[in-house]
Amino acid sequence: MKFLTTLITALMLALSLPAWADVSRDDAAALAQQATGGRVLAVDQAERGGRLVWRVKVLTPKGEVIVVLIDAASGRRL
Repeated sequence: MKFLTTLITALMLALSLPAWADVSRDDAAALAQQATGGRVLAVDQAERGGRLVWRVKVLTPKGEVIVVLIDAASGRRL
């Protein structure tokens, strides 16, 4: 019985951990586009400060190219 309890606990912990792509590439592009009002040029995977992120290159309405970092687990802009 103890083995079963340990197994169930381990499975629950594994399922609660964030997966690499909780936020998809398309979701990250949409979030960056909404935040800037610009046009998405490219989306790449990266790691910043120990966090997995989407690096979204955007052409702003002012004609500037900027990089927006979107946390891959939460979808928040960094």
